[in-house]
Amino acid sequence: MHNLKINSMTKLFVPFLLLSMFAYGQATIKQKLEINNPQTIGGWKNLNESNYSLQYPSTWELNHSGQMGTSFIILSPKESEQDKFRENVNLIIQDLTGKDIDLNKFTEISEGQIKIMVTNSILLESKRIKSESTEYQKIIYTGDQGIFHLKTEQYYWVVNNKSYILTFISEQDKFISFAEKGEKILNSFEIK
Repeated sequence: MHNLKINSMTKLFVPFLLLSMFAYGQATIKQKLEINNPQTIGGWKNLNESNYSLQYPSTWELNHSGQMGTSFIILSPKESEQDKFRENVNLIIQDLTGKDIDLNKFTEISEGQIKIMVTNSILLESKRIKSESTEYQKIIYTGDQGIFHLKTEQYYWVVNNKSYILTFISEQDKFISFAEKGEKILNSFEIK
């Protein structure tokens, strides 16, 4: 019975893993850029939605199209015309109503999916982060998607029967160059 429950949950989460890991870095992505101009402070813009907020560099592009189930995708600028992968941050929110999934179970399922679904995956870090106001799981892993060797950092929250999967993804050899901005975006995220 336990395996049946995990298998049915795996079906629920497979789309989020596939989407959050790989779909957003391609330079060919069609973009629906923000229409309203969020407030810019110190070279960073504020994105305020009814259930979350975050900040991102004003040089990065916000895609609010909802493409592939995302709430948003924030894409780094192309480094050159030859740049085939744009580092990015994206958010997927899933409704978990009736699924009886807490952060521990969500993390267990997600780690299992990484091992199964990501080619050459290596889980580098998985740790629980707690502060006075929030608790989330931080996951870092590497893996391959076609010609791309990627490094992914994800934060998972489970709040009010919803999972929030916030993902920063970069080519492995560029991760150090983009990590400071990517993690600053991740760490600015707040659930309202």
